[in-house]
Amino acid sequence: MDMRSVTRSRPGRLIAAIVLAVTVVTPVVVTGTASAATTLTVAQALAAQDGRSATVTGYVIGQPTATTTVITANYTADTAIAIADTATETSTGRMLYVQVTAEWRSSFGLLTNPSLRGRQITATGTLTAYFSHGGLKNPTAMSLGGGTTPSPTASPSPTGIGGPYDSTYYAAAVGRTGTALRGSLHAIIKVQTTLSYDQVWEALKDTDQDPANSANVILLYSGRSQSKSSNGGGVDDWNREHVWAKSHGDFGTANGPGTDVHHLRPEDVSVNSLRGNKDFDSGGSTVAEAPGCYTDADSFEPRNAVKGDVARMILYMAIRYEGDDGWPNLEPNDSVSNGSAPYLGRISKLLAWNDLDPPDAFERRRNQRIYERWQGNRNPFVDHPEWARAIWG
Repeated sequence: MDMRSVTRSRPGRLIAAIVLAVTVVTPVVVTGTASAATTLTVAQALAAQDGRSATVTGYVIGQPTATTTVITANYTADTAIAIADTATETSTGRMLYVQVTAEWRSSFGLLTNPSLRGRQITATGTLTAYFSHGGLKNPTAMSLGGGTTPSPTASPSPTGIGGPYDSTYYAAAVGRTGTALRGSLHAIIKVQTTLSYDQVWEALKDTDQDPANSANVILLYSGRSQSKSSNGGGVDDWNREHVWAKSHGDFGTANGPGTDVHHLRPEDVSVNSLRGNKDFDSGGSTVAEAPGCYTDADSFEPRNAVKGDVARMILYMAIRYEGDDGWPNLEPNDSVSNGSAPYLGRISKLLAWNDLDPPDAFERRRNQRIYERWQGNRNPFVDHPEWARAIWG
């Protein structure tokens, strides 16, 4: 395939999932140093375009020449480079455009150093738009090699005790409990890319892909593997289930909590309708199309295999949406009659489900996929299920 130019392939996605090793062929002079203490991935940098100063590590892809165009050969200038979290990235939507000012051009300009393509660099500068695209401008340091940021493909610890993101993403939260832990986690995870409701369709086809069949997704409550293309409004189609029912806070499907993929899952249209906006609790009548699920007039019980998943999605929403960014302050309580209030229950049952059904490989992969490709933030209770009790007791 001709790789001389790259154009945007899917604007909604943030980064690719696999970081490949790169063989260094031609040495390049290293100029300057960059602090590795707060190193971000490209995905994190793209999700934090707010003028802050930050250090970012990524692989050089090519020279950006327009908002959606990066050339990978026949370079025309030394003034800009595009970097990504994988050396083979082809989507400009998952690249950070780095300005190369005069003092760095002899070492980091691609016209002068074409062999820099494919190599990992670390740059410190201001996270702000460049070429009307997510960027890093006015670099104060640039160097070859990476900082201390974990590989984007690393998986969190299955036990939830420690993990590769503790010294970076969760650094401000580790060691805290109660309100201090809650406040720290909120500050961390609220930095995200917001999707449109249409983008959610494509996100779910990626995040909930059947591990045994890449053409299918797994439905949350039903447990059924179903074709990705069978999404829609038909009786046996799948649609977008809001695990935190959108009427609990009246946030609808507008960009924000209504499009946050951390709590949106594929589900059979009929089962989704049956669950409606009910709170979560145990008991009721069996759900014919969702074996292992039960429901009554005011509550819904998911199947055992996803009870913990449901709990951790609800707890994520409570921490992410604290009422400080124009959205309702979402909070779990111990009721099953919350109506349209921004509450959802039962917290006692959710905490028990979190304990009994720890994160499995599917849930951990899903969390990683959302972080890498879609929103740039994580569900902390998938990485650290013990934090639920540290906050809610």
